[in-house]
Amino acid sequence: MTTTQPDARPAVLVTGANRGIGRALAHELAADHHLILAGRDQEALTALAAELPSAETFVAELTDAGATAAAVAALELSGGLAGLVHCAGILVSGSVAELSARDWERNFAVNVTAVSELTRLLLPALREARGTVVAVNSGSGYNAKGDRGAYSASKFALRAWTDALRQEETGHGVRVSSVHPGRVDTDMQHELRAAEQGEYEQERYLRPASVAAAIGYVLRAPEDAVVASLDLRPRAIG
Repeated sequence: MTTTQPDARPAVLVTGANRGIGRALAHELAADHHLILAGRDQEALTALAAELPSAETFVAELTDAGATAAAVAALELSGGLAGLVHCAGILVSGSVAELSARDWERNFAVNVTAVSELTRLLLPALREARGTVVAVNSGSGYNAKGDRGAYSASKFALRAWTDALRQEETGHGVRVSSVHPGRVDTDMQHELRAAEQGEYEQERYLRPASVAAAIGYVLRAPEDAVVASLDLRPRAIG
């Protein structure tokens, strides 16, 4: 589904847009951006697009390079792309002794390789608009923990990727930011707490809307500034 871009709104593509932080970000940016909602669930993305003033869907399996390239080729980005926010990701839990090579490959395919490939394909449009790339990382991108080595390793790699891309694209005017939220009240948090066999304490986690507001700040920062890294944690309770 596509709606008209009123007043030539700057376009931002958000992956993982149909739930969690991605969905919250779509609503955070809706007032002043045209949203390109990326994910695999056409029905869910279409329903979300109908809630927004200016939005379209981008349906692709991002680990499929051919499908991703075809979806990018179908985009009409007059004026370039003002923002690309990588919210999609997976959590692979398990110890080094437990995880197979396939587990590691799947984890890196989603959390690192797909991020890099989609960005590579969209760099011409990002350069045209002097846009901003935001990688939604994690506290695990700074601190590794046992039984989450594969996930942490992918987030360390994603942080290295953003640092490298920032250096490479400075001359092209593209800003690159890494956002590191702590525990967030999302489906992934439910998966993590189940793996940890712990109680789900919603009041101790960040709301997706809070993370979305921080990302909105990164995207809207004045042109002479770049938020290279943003570390966001839940406020202490009691």
